[in-house]
Amino acid sequence: MANFSKVSVAPDARTELHDKLSLTGAEISINNLPAGACVPFIHAHKNNEEIYAVLDGKGKAVIDGETVELAAGDWLRISPAARRQFFASEDTAISFICIQVKENSLGEYTRDDAIV
Repeated sequence: MANFSKVSVAPDARTELHDKLSLTGAEISINNLPAGACVPFIHAHKNNEEIYAVLDGKGKAVIDGETVELAAGDWLRISPAARRQFFASEDTAISFICIQVKENSLGEYTRDDAIV
């Protein structure tokens, strides 16, 4: 068995990578909202923080009632308990990656975890 997984994905509305890449420590999804669209629910988490990377376009997140404007190049971290919902702008689509990991689970950073 190889020590890596590789997959190519289509630009679907949402692609979850946990099964496709056999992820064991994180959940990663790729999300594409057309102009004027939104994630159709507000949600929070029990244990997982989320890290968002905006790849293209613009929109906003409403987090605990506060509006946060988003554009390509932005990174956003949201704690588990925060209630959130994402929106594309009215005239521009938005594409983003969402990475979920258990809050406070990072034991070592890149340099400390590396074997050279």
